[in-house]
Amino acid sequence: MAPKNNAKGGDKKAGKGKGKEASNDDAAKGKGGKGAGALKAGQSINVRHILCEKHSKKEEALEKLRNGVKFDEVAREFSEDKARQGGSLGWKTRGSLDPAFEKAAYELEPSSTGNPKYVEVKTGFGYHIIMIEGRK
Repeated sequence: MAPKNNAKGGDKKAGKGKGKEASNDDAAKGKGGKGAGALKAGQSINVRHILCEKHSKKEEALEKLRNGVKFDEVAREFSEDKARQGGSLGWKTRGSLDPAFEKAAYELEPSSTGNPKYVEVKTGFGYHIIMIEGRK
């Protein structure tokens, strides 16, 4: 976040209120400039996921998330892997995850289980709903 402090005064409003959402929108539209690059700069992420073998089960999990159920609670109920601690995979470094999973995860903005920003991806393991809690 240090590079943002060196920016010229025109970007002051991003620091008020929900600046994270604004920067996420800008990155999604390809307008983030240095901000979009900074999001991808981390070498490790604290990641959670929900893994479902069947598309229909993944859709049920997504519906729960859309209805405001916490990510970790949905993971405990729906995830079909060994990450039973609310879907937590812990800190993962670049190159340690399935390439499709990793690409999607590293593009995400960190969020909380109570208000997750997530992405869906299909890998050889099944259907994943991924969120990250932090990056370093």
